[in-house]
Amino acid sequence: MTDYPSQLFSINTGSPEPIYRQLVDQVRRLVAGGQLAPGDAMPSVREVAQALAVNPMTVSKAYGLLEMEGLLARRRGLGMVVAEQARRGRSAAQRAALLRPTLERAAREARELELDPETVLDLFNHILKEQP
Repeated sequence: MTDYPSQLFSINTGSPEPIYRQLVDQVRRLVAGGQLAPGDAMPSVREVAQALAVNPMTVSKAYGLLEMEGLLARRRGLGMVVAEQARRGRSAAQRAALLRPTLERAAREARELELDPETVLDLFNHILKEQP
């Protein structure tokens, strides 16, 4: 087994959001951002489940939802791959909508820490300019 699934996905077990939904959202962002391209093979359900220490049914549910959505496609002998039409048609507004839940969580945490908006925005701008 490679480290590929653990590099591709990360889960937050303390999040109120179900693990399958975290996986679905991460795949959506990776496809929208071009990190996953049409035709790219996805790691198997077993690989992801082992790498993240989650139930394989959780990963299977996420993959099934992404397949119904048209982001993933099942290829005979290859497993799941990113669908050919997956990235096409995603406007900047649709891609930004994928970021909204993450920013809402960050905003909630900033309020809990009693940080003023200027400090938070300065930090966010700094992080955006950092090299990946």
